[in-house]
Amino acid sequence: MRLILVRHGETPSNVMGALDTARPGATLTALGHRQAAAIPPVLSDQPVAAVHASPLVRTQLTAAPLAAALGLEVRVTEGLEEISAGALEMHTSAASIDAYADTVAAWIAGDLDATMPGGGDGHAFVARFDGAVRALSSGHAENATVVAFSHGAAIRTFAARHGGPRDGRLLNTGAVVLDGAPTGRWTVTHWSRDPLGGSHLADDIAIDPTGDPDPV
Repeated sequence: MRLILVRHGETPSNVMGALDTARPGATLTALGHRQAAAIPPVLSDQPVAAVHASPLVRTQLTAAPLAAALGLEVRVTEGLEEISAGALEMHTSAASIDAYADTVAAWIAGDLDATMPGGGDGHAFVARFDGAVRALSSGHAENATVVAFSHGAAIRTFAARHGGPRDGRLLNTGAVVLDGAPTGRWTVTHWSRDPLGGSHLADDIAIDPTGDPDPV
């Protein structure tokens, strides 16, 4: 089956460079809504069987246009949320962003013992996100496509463990396509760094600490 992981649309926190990872999280900017609205035509040729989103507001808002176009409900799925910033939550300083990025980079490189300041380690994240992927992909036909709206650092870390680049950037509404099976091995088959609606929807001046492997 095919799993398409889509990052949420732009939020005010993305613009200002805040490590916004807690619930319920920020809403979308005007650009974020345009990014979300541009997704359905891009995925119109995919046999999408289900649309999932994390428990955070921004992913559900981003998923809504696609779900409406397909006549589906957005299924809120625990475990798809962003990598927690722990004690760095809502920080905007370069030192805090570096500390967050360094921890995520360590997990991507395979050091799951690394711990987020005031937060958990990579083992906990992997167990949480892998569990969510197993849950949302189970019960579908082998040729089905499932779309899940998640978050920049979470998607980048999961994808890197399944053949994706370790230094891959993922802008708002960028996407990663994986083929595989819920109980088997996923393989990254496509990485769309830019918004699914096209590079003209990217915000080149936003400080984006969770979608960029080298944010500062």
